[in-house]
Amino acid sequence: MIRSLAALAIALATFSAAAAQETPAPVVVELFTSQGCSSCPPADAVLAELAPRDDVIALALHVDYWDYIGWKDSFAAPAFTKRQKAYARAAGSRTIYTPQMIVAGHDRLTGLKPMHLADLIRAHGAQPARVRLQLARAGGMVEITAEARPALPGPAVVQLVRYLPERQVEILRGENAGRRLTYANIVTSWTVLRDWDGQGVLKIAAPAPGDEPVVVIVQQAGPGAILAAARLR
Repeated sequence: MIRSLAALAIALATFSAAAAQETPAPVVVELFTSQGCSSCPPADAVLAELAPRDDVIALALHVDYWDYIGWKDSFAAPAFTKRQKAYARAAGSRTIYTPQMIVAGHDRLTGLKPMHLADLIRAHGAQPARVRLQLARAGGMVEITAEARPALPGPAVVQLVRYLPERQVEILRGENAGRRLTYANIVTSWTVLRDWDGQGVLKIAAPAPGDEPVVVIVQQAGPGAILAAARLR
């Protein structure tokens, strides 16, 4: 795992040097994981390496289908399992796995593949965002402005995500029993704000109370490719 993390760090550092000149849109990386999965901690560690970056929005979605094995994941939610299953259906697959990463809503990585992940982040980061997306806080609200240039050819979904930047958990039972694990960017809620036809300028004011970071994602229906994402830390 150490060699994998080192390779990822080198690859992403190279990408960061180029990105600093081009200021690409952030690339969303979703990790489907579980506290009860013994294969997941290395992927959790990779996500933690990505979490501080401005050019990546790394999000950990804890699924609940490992809970029956002996340890109930304290961050898991059925909605996150449902989202992973929706990605599988969109790809024509009947199976889901942990750990699995979805990059930009498009590419699926099962297991730990740090170099492939770095390549995908580099490739998607080099692409211009299909939607111009701006966020601003106003008290306990977030004001969202989105504009597609040119107009989108199909429907999109505007989503609001909240997450905890870091938490440590002592695992007492299950496959990871006896381990104290650190998790990064733990998604606490994933809310669909509205569907959008991708025409004209869209303006939304959505509730976003509290101190948790706010992420807004504009994504093709399906779920499909992520067209734009922005964050307020």
